[in-house]
Amino acid sequence: MEFCKAERDGRLLIVTIDRPEVMNALHPPANFELEEIFNDFCADPDQWVAIITGTGDRAFSAGNDLKYQAKSGGGVGMPPTGFAGLTSRYDNYKPLIAAVNGVAMGGGFEIALACDILVAADSAIFALPEPRVGLAALAGGMHRLPRQIGLKNAMGMLLTGRRVSAEEGQRLGFVNEVVPAEKLMESARRWADLILECAPLSVRTSKQCAMDGMQSGSIEDAMSQRYTELYAMLKSKDFVEGPMAFAQKRSPEWKGE
Repeated sequence: MEFCKAERDGRLLIVTIDRPEVMNALHPPANFELEEIFNDFCADPDQWVAIITGTGDRAFSAGNDLKYQAKSGGGVGMPPTGFAGLTSRYDNYKPLIAAVNGVAMGGGFEIALACDILVAADSAIFALPEPRVGLAALAGGMHRLPRQIGLKNAMGMLLTGRRVSAEEGQRLGFVNEVVPAEKLMESARRWADLILECAPLSVRTSKQCAMDGMQSGSIEDAMSQRYTELYAMLKSKDFVEGPMAFAQKRSPEWKGE
């Protein structure tokens, strides 16, 4: 990989956007690299959780590389799974953690919003500034932000492009935890470890039901839907292992099958 790094640590995958010279902004080659990494992550039964972060302490990602786009004649060249191979990936039920180490602007913020848990360094800054340059947050930001923090709070960001600190992001509700910059990856790994203590198919069932269930108009409708991960969990060895380990007063040995 030329524009990002992927490191395996047991069941955990750590992905680092590696274009610090442009504040980790993404151009088409980087987007396609990231798509390949997350395709492999989704397909690999031995990878259960992923963390995505950026190189350096200045930026998680400044979003789309507008200078590259201008030089290339305006072409976008986006993979079908969206910006960073994530923002249009709707069939991944493995948990994703964003470790936001600095600026998360435009598409960079949209990457973080597409993750399930967001841990931010106290120096992190978030914004969807596209209207200030005649654009719009087309990688899901206009839809994910209102669902995560409510319409009025989201409109206050979407219509102004204003910058929000990590602390305000936590108050608004799109940041799970704010930590000193030097503790960021430690915190992200702690969240990952807590997830890895749980049965992976139960985790994926929980994510699918929470995410897909929001498409229903009522709790009753959501509960009556058919969820593929739920049926996989009910037929799994882990569905037997969990209660057995509890009864035997030992730690469960999850197989993910």
